[in-house]
Amino acid sequence: MSNAIQVAASILAADFARMGEQVQEAEQGGAGLIHIDVMDGRFVPNLTLGAVMIGAIKRSTKLPLDVHAMIVEPDHLVGDFAKAGASRITVHIEACPNLHRTLQAIKGLGCGAGVALNPHTPASLLSEVIHMVDVMIVMSVNPGFGGQAFLPEVLPKARQLRQMIHDSGRAIDLEIDGGVNTETAPKCVEAGVNVLIAGSSIYNPKFSVKAGIDALKESVSG
Repeated sequence: MSNAIQVAASILAADFARMGEQVQEAEQGGAGLIHIDVMDGRFVPNLTLGAVMIGAIKRSTKLPLDVHAMIVEPDHLVGDFAKAGASRITVHIEACPNLHRTLQAIKGLGCGAGVALNPHTPASLLSEVIHMVDVMIVMSVNPGFGGQAFLPEVLPKARQLRQMIHDSGRAIDLEIDGGVNTETAPKCVEAGVNVLIAGSSIYNPKFSVKAGIDALKESVSG
């Protein structure tokens, strides 16, 4: 984990007709990761990107691909995601009855392994797998759609996870996903988050991708 706060550009909010260009704009604008939401229409209501799009994005950027699998039975697809170019794959604890095995499989593919927690899911559930985890994602909205309002009640959970990471002595990235903007980002960083997943706050017709990333970074620089 870097001491610097990173912005992960969530391409769910990008213009899909210009995906390659939008990914490159994020890279050139200072993003540290490209965040790719995979939704299956079962774990969450929406249906989005898969391995084909991961592969296309991989050809458009040198940044690590941060794949967020909002899907049931992810074990069947993590191999495809890794082959397509995922740098790290995060699964939802709520969708993994055998989480240890799923994380083992991801790490066996050479990818960083992550676990995401929905707003209602307690931090303590990660205590038994923290030795295997490279990424934790705190969902600050209910997953499935972009553009939702930030849920401030998840901030104590972020603090608890940061303490767990500190106690583990491991280099684990703590990400937050949902409603991240210049108003909420400082609260997230204060709670221990070091990766801000940003969608509509950087992919916005009112300003450039670089301007959005710069504004987020500026909001947490003090």
